[in-house]
Amino acid sequence: MTGTVTHDPPPGGNRPPGSNRPGAPLIVTEDTALLDDLLRLCAAAGATPEVHHGLPGPRGSWEAAPLVLVGDDAARRARGAPRRQGVVLVGRDQDDPGVWRRAVEIGADHVLMLPDGEQWLVDRIADVAEGVGRPALTVGVIGGRGGAGASTLACALAVTSAREGLRTLLVDADPLGGGLDVALGGETAKGLRWPAFASSHGRVGGGALEESLPELHSLRVLSWDRGDCLSVPPRAVRAVLAAARRGGGAVVVDLPRRVDEGVAEVLAQLDLALLVVPAELRAVAAAGRVASAVGMVLRDLRVAVRGPYAPGLDDREVARLLGLPLAGDVPVEPALQRPYGTGRPPGVTGRGPLARFCREFWEHALVEARAA
Repeated sequence: MTGTVTHDPPPGGNRPPGSNRPGAPLIVTEDTALLDDLLRLCAAAGATPEVHHGLPGPRGSWEAAPLVLVGDDAARRARGAPRRQGVVLVGRDQDDPGVWRRAVEIGADHVLMLPDGEQWLVDRIADVAEGVGRPALTVGVIGGRGGAGASTLACALAVTSAREGLRTLLVDADPLGGGLDVALGGETAKGLRWPAFASSHGRVGGGALEESLPELHSLRVLSWDRGDCLSVPPRAVRAVLAAARRGGGAVVVDLPRRVDEGVAEVLAQLDLALLVVPAELRAVAAAGRVASAVGMVLRDLRVAVRGPYAPGLDDREVARLLGLPLAGDVPVEPALQRPYGTGRPPGVTGRGPLARFCREFWEHALVEARAA
């Protein structure tokens, strides 16, 4: 069980020094059984804590630690500690009504009871161990019909993001697409593919995920292999995408034109998505059905129109017919018509109209994300 305590913030409302950076959590308790449990949970989260039986000295780790775990046995000794965020009161007696009063007295943000709250606490400690900042801007790309060029645009956006210096992950969410590692010329690159994460549940470490994936063109790629596995459980998709987002920067997801449970997990974590629509009436009709399907889960869907244009259509008319905001006109470059696997993905040179489209997209999207 976990609970949240609302209390007045300390003067200034600022986090204590070091609280927004990776670091060691602080444990304050004399209860040896409770300490054993907390040490076990820290180990599971990949963190090595600092342990005190009472309050640390003045200007010590109480103020500097990014997370403080106070055993219920030590609550009285912690009453005089400076008020700060990131304090959790940990106990075992779920029937003790006095625990909430003691939490308020020490300025705790949360009350947690073991063993029910173990997973929540492991996740919180892991956040501290990894260092959690602004989550990655996560952008999906989906085709309004087959052959719309969604995979090409997804690769170009990811390559452009990496070239601009952002930490970038490209995620292939379409098991029937042939593999984005192939599109980037890296089908033989060492690293894990989606089937390796099929048994994942709970929390996946962001750093461990990134290091395990193939690195191609200065970005990390999570793709499908050429085996028989065509899906992973939704809980694994949720865990992997959450880990990808925690690292900051940008995550680009190439989406299939169907919505199953796994795809729904991806859509729920997107900040926005681009619906790539060729400018011809049949494609617009097909895109309308795709938009209806993903719109039930997705918060922000925009149209990226690709020429050549059929008579009577332009990018604004396509957006109007679909009832969606216009992201822009996606240029078509003759060089992109060559087969995938040549080792030169779209946008890799940083020149040409497609690369310019991608740079402008990221400039606007990142400004919007910061404002939000």
